Amino acid sequence: MSDFSSRVIEICGQKRFFSAGAPIYVSRAPGRLDLMGGNVDYTGGLVFQSTIREATWAAAQLRNDARISFWNPQMKEEGWAERVDFDIKELVDEESVRRLVNDGAGVRWTAYVLGAIFFLRVNYAAQVKHGISIYIESEVPLNKGVSSSAAVEVAVMKAAAASYGIELAGIELAQACQWTENVIAESACGIMDQAASVLGDESYLLPLLCQPCLPHALVKLPPGLQCWAIDSGVRHMVTGIEYEAARAAAFIGYGMICSWEKLALQKDDSVRVPRYTDPRWQGFLSNIVPSEYRSKYEPRLPELISGSDLLSLGAIHPDPFTTIRPEVKYRVRACTRYAVEENHRVELFVELARGNSQSSFAAAFRQMGELMYQSHWSYTECGLGCTHTDQLIDLVRTFQAEGLLFGAKITGGGAGGTVAVLGSTEGASAFRQVVAEYGRLNACNPYVFEGSSIGADKYGIQVLQVNA
Repeated sequence: MSDFSSRVIEICGQKRFFSAGAPIYVSRAPGRLDLMGGNVDYTGGLVFQSTIREATWAAAQLRNDARISFWNPQMKEEGWAERVDFDIKELVDEESVRRLVNDGAGVRWTAYVLGAIFFLRVNYAAQVKHGISIYIESEVPLNKGVSSSAAVEVAVMKAAAASYGIELAGIELAQACQWTENVIAESACGIMDQAASVLGDESYLLPLLCQPCLPHALVKLPPGLQCWAIDSGVRHMVTGIEYEAARAAAFIGYGMICSWEKLALQKDDSVRVPRYTDPRWQGFLSNIVPSEYRSKYEPRLPELISGSDLLSLGAIHPDPFTTIRPEVKYRVRACTRYAVEENHRVELFVELARGNSQSSFAAAFRQMGELMYQSHWSYTECGLGCTHTDQLIDLVRTFQAEGLLFGAKITGGGAGGTVAVLGSTEGASAFRQVVAEYGRLNACNPYVFEGSSIGADKYGIQVLQVNA
């Protein structure tokens, strides 16, 4: 029995939250490390993701009344309400749920969990008739670019679904959680975070083609390779303006290219997460190959264009989850280029990893590291850079002289957060030098991520029965 399950039983015994005599359903969902892919999940690119050891745990128990009760002690550390109650009858429609979770800063975190209950109530109305109590603990640090929100969504959605007798797993579970974040939390994320948390496995990496969610066979890193990650100490937020502007700019570029090619854009509302599509690239900017992009489109795209100028053109903005802000200047060329070229970089990276999975090949490792460096600087061109993450990249270069560290890049949405490092299994000492020097330069003790763990589907559901 896990330490978490033991605490849940103790809570039940003390009659503080759960009731004895009724089953309690426990799930576990890890955070993820974005080794390659970053922001191409929303443009239909290939991403390459690992789980981390740190995870979120959720325990759920049905109630006899209509109350929805959440308890997350971690929220108290952030200055938010740790216990929040709602009534299931309040979950009328999307707008009413968004009003509930925005009723004060202290309850904003519940968007990621109340949204899950609302999703289940809408899509499985016959089973979701009673309230539910959900207790949450998370080891995944917040705002470090390792998908703390996805881990919470997946853990809560899976435990709550099991409580109501609903089978929810795999891609369906990942997409349900993405819908929650897009629609209720109003955060314009792609699918990679939720999919990695659901489908990942210990010691493996997940290649995922985000069209919209097509997992490939899991890949083991070649013998002799290891991944670590270092938190820069700069808080990353997917709801931040830098991420939103970069995403919007990519879709602006996609819209312009479709217009030049006279491709009609159509909004597809038949899918769970609505999107725009076209007859050539099916709505996925990353389907444009780099040579075609460079030769035909890049010279025509504006480097910068203001939101006010874009709005004056009256064109469709082909992204349902971002809006054009008049005061923002959009880096259209860089963000469009990133969507096209990062997809190509990830394809190369995955093939190098898969092709050398049975043996060590130093030249391939160096190429993988170089692809990571290229990816990192492309983030900067998109406006997602950060001086602290750049400093970490420079330190990895400084300590890679002996061939023990190969490459590094910012993870996830960028603009702060965590840097992933690829190195030799013999490179732990060089990696520690990077950590120590970064700590010395910034008078801090950086958080380090090491190792991986099983995903939510692999963990499954544990059922606790506490006698009355």
